[in-house]
Amino acid sequence: MDNLLSITLAIPALAAIILALFLRGEDEAAQRNAKWLALIATSATFLISLFILFGFDRNDTGFQFVEEGAWILGLKYKLGVDGISVLFVMLTTFMMPLTILASWDVKVRVKEYMIAFLMLETLMIGVFVALDMVLFYLFFEAGLIPMFLIIGIWGGANRIYASFKFFLYTFLGSVLMLVAMVAMYVDAGTTDIEALLKHSFEFSDFSVLGVQVVGGMQTLMFLAFFASFAVKMPMWPVHTWLPDAHVQAPTAGSVVLAAILLKMGGYGFLRFSLPMFPVGADVMTPLVLWMSAIAVVYTSLVALVQEDMKKLIAYSSVAHMGFVTMGIFAANQQGIDGAIFQMISHGFISGALFLCVGVVYDRMHTREIDAYGGLVNRMPAYALVFMLFTMANVGLPGTSGFVGEFLTLMAAFQVNTWVAAVAATGVIFSAAYALWLYRRVVFGDLIKESLKTISDMTARERWIFAPLVVMTLWLGIYPALALDVIGPSVEALVSNYDTALAAAEAATQVAETQ
Repeated sequence: MDNLLSITLAIPALAAIILALFLRGEDEAAQRNAKWLALIATSATFLISLFILFGFDRNDTGFQFVEEGAWILGLKYKLGVDGISVLFVMLTTFMMPLTILASWDVKVRVKEYMIAFLMLETLMIGVFVALDMVLFYLFFEAGLIPMFLIIGIWGGANRIYASFKFFLYTFLGSVLMLVAMVAMYVDAGTTDIEALLKHSFEFSDFSVLGVQVVGGMQTLMFLAFFASFAVKMPMWPVHTWLPDAHVQAPTAGSVVLAAILLKMGGYGFLRFSLPMFPVGADVMTPLVLWMSAIAVVYTSLVALVQEDMKKLIAYSSVAHMGFVTMGIFAANQQGIDGAIFQMISHGFISGALFLCVGVVYDRMHTREIDAYGGLVNRMPAYALVFMLFTMANVGLPGTSGFVGEFLTLMAAFQVNTWVAAVAATGVIFSAAYALWLYRRVVFGDLIKESLKTISDMTARERWIFAPLVVMTLWLGIYPALALDVIGPSVEALVSNYDTALAAAEAATQVAETQ
C-alpha cells in the first residue's frame, strides 16, 4: 500500500476536522459521539501503522516507505522511517487509543478535548516520520500547542502556571535550534535530512571573544540542538517544568507527555546530534554523561521526599531519561540499543503508572500519598497491576524496564566507569522510592473511612491496562522483538559516527603537520 505514512498522519487530523466542523452541542449524545469518533480514529491509525511495521525490512538500514512531494513555498514534503524511528511511530499509535479510553469520563468541553488529542497524535507522528528539517521543526514545535491547551484547560488548580511554564521552557529551548537549522541550510544548501546526514559540517577549532571553540561550527550547532532536545527530554538541570506539567495535567495528558512527548528529545539526539555533528558530540560527551549520571541520582533522591504521587512518578521519569542520554552518548551499539529500548519501555511503564494514579484519583480526587493506604483490601486487581508496573519501573528482570537500564549501564561502563558507577546507584534509589510509594498506598490496614467504600477497577480500566501489561512482560522476556528492528540502523549510525570521528582526527593531524 502506497502513502502509508501520509495516511497515518491524516486519519487523526481528519477526525479532528470532522469533530470541529460537524459536531454540535454539549449534550450526552454529542459527547459520546466525540469520544467514539476519537477512539475509532486512533484505533484505525494504529491498525494502519501495523502495516508499516510488518512491511518494514529490518536488514535495510536506510529510510523506507519514503514519500516525497512539492509543498507550499518550495518547502519539501518528505516522509520516511528507519529502524530508529519506526518503533516510536508504533509507540505513538499504540498509546493513543488507550489515552482516549482513559478519557472516557471527561465531561467538560469533550469535543475540544478530543480534537486536541487527535491533532497532537498527528503532530507527534510527524516528528518521527519527517525527512525534511523544516517539516521536522514545524511538527516538533506545533506539538506544544495542543499539550499547552490540554494542561491549561483541563488541568488542575494551578494549570495556567504549569501550562505557560511548559510552553516557555520548550519553546525557548527550540529558538537556538532554529538558528542552527538556518546555518545548516546555508552551509549544506538543503533541508533534506537524508542529504544532511551525508554532509560534513565544518569542525575546525576557532576562537570567539578569546574563547577557544573545540570542534568549531559542529560544537556550536550541537549545543544549539542540545538546548532544545535537553529541555524536551528533559535533562537535569532544565527538568523543572516536567513535575509541574505532570501534576496539573489531566491523566491522559500525563500519559502522552511521559510516554511519547519526552521521547522527541532522545529521537532528536539520534536523528541530528550524533550523526550530523559527530565532532561536536564527541567534544561534549563527557559533560553529557556526567549530567546524565547526576540526573539519575539527584531526581531519584528528590522523588524520595515527594508527597504527591504524580510528582514522584514525574521525577522518576527524569531519572529514567538520564539512563537514555547516558546510553545515547556512550555512542556504542549497546548504549544506543539500550537507550531506544529504554524509551519504548518507559512509554509503556510510565504511561501505565500515571494511569494507576488516575484510577484512584477518579475515585478519591486527591493524589496525596498520605490519603491512601490498605488499598489491597478493597482493590486487589488494582494492587496487582500497580505492583507489576512498580517492579518494571524499578527494573526487575523479566520486565522491559530491566533490559534498557542494563544495556545503558553496560555501555557507559565501557566509556567511563565512574559515570556508570554513579548511575548504578540510581537503580537502588529507584527501588527505594517506588517500593516506598507502593507500600504506603497499597499495603497496611484499611483504616481511613473514605477508602472503605472504594471500588476496584472497572472493565474499561482493565482493558486499558491489559495491552500495557502484555507489552511490558513481552519485551522483558523477549527483548529481541524490539532490538532486532533497531539493531541494523543503530549499527550503521555507530559505524558512521566512528568513521566521521576518525576522518576528522586524520584531517586535524594533516592540518597540524602543514
